[in-house]
Amino acid sequence: MSTTVAVLFGGQSGEHEVSLVSAQAVIAALDPTRYRVVPVGISKDGRWLAGSGAMAALVAAADSTRLPAGAHYPQEDLEADEVEVAHTGGAGQVSVARLLPPGVDVVFPVLHGPRGEDGTVQGLLELAGVAYVGCGVAASAVGMDKALMKAAFAAAGLPLLPWLLVRRHEWQQNPEATYNQIEAALTYPVFVKPANMGSSVGVSKAKDRDGLAEALAEAARYDRRIVVEQGIPAREIEVSVLGNDEPEVSIPGEVVPSGEWYDYHAKYLGGQSAIHIPAPISADLSEEVRRLALRAFQSIDGAGLARVDFLLDKESGQLWINEVNTMPGFTPISMYAKMWAASGLDYPTLLDRLISLALERKRIS
Repeated sequence: MSTTVAVLFGGQSGEHEVSLVSAQAVIAALDPTRYRVVPVGISKDGRWLAGSGAMAALVAAADSTRLPAGAHYPQEDLEADEVEVAHTGGAGQVSVARLLPPGVDVVFPVLHGPRGEDGTVQGLLELAGVAYVGCGVAASAVGMDKALMKAAFAAAGLPLLPWLLVRRHEWQQNPEATYNQIEAALTYPVFVKPANMGSSVGVSKAKDRDGLAEALAEAARYDRRIVVEQGIPAREIEVSVLGNDEPEVSIPGEVVPSGEWYDYHAKYLGGQSAIHIPAPISADLSEEVRRLALRAFQSIDGAGLARVDFLLDKESGQLWINEVNTMPGFTPISMYAKMWAASGLDYPTLLDRLISLALERKRIS
């Protein structure tokens, strides 16, 4: 008897387009002899669409300038079995039971960013009593919020670069005081990020006060809380985590950005960034990366999966933890699956493991 998997994609965040490509890869790789796949798309205005035409509908409405390069996009019209399940964008209340088609055994929420990766959808699925892939409500919320994440990392004794939290209203009311506070604590360059966003959306590198003002304005478009971090000349080292109570860690990889740093364009649009798996680092450093990644995952009470990102100072050799991504990209160029493949776990088998972990977590919760 096959397992019915609802693959949830799209969403109302700035990472909507990345989610579409991630979900296409997941849907294509799920074994049809083991799974009955139900595509469920969430439009940018909050409509939930279920059926084989859901992906085409969302791709047709997507911002073509933000769709990752190198992926196939369906162009067919909505299919006959396409139905609007519900609409959550308005002021009215929606029954949780109406958001998913009947008979779903497990949900694979291939959603990135706020209103998807941040615990909101996870809480919805908890209320619905449905198993789902990935971290729970608390871990998803902490993993999405860079300020809360850093607080959890600090409590776990993980190495963090200096950083500050800036609140949008305080910056807007007194920008000079905000600039002075940042410049007193950090030195240029600094990275300015929305606290709740991923895929480098809204992130800027500021090299002086004018750049800082522009960067804060850009981040403020996406969040009322903004993280400002000390910039360093760094290599970007990443590692994948898989599991519930006894998580495993892949071999590390390294991303060499095509631009000055690994922004949205370098990740998804340019197609020129280099990936090295395994990362060209010493065996001792590789082991340290894996050890710290496991600690970071457990510090937020992670479950299912996460990708943990590090910064390796090119000058001092110091290793710093950057962040945990609780629903990393599953696009054809994404690191999470590539690092597991290099560790001996191919993509279809990885998806099998993730679904099994979701069902296991539901059984023991």
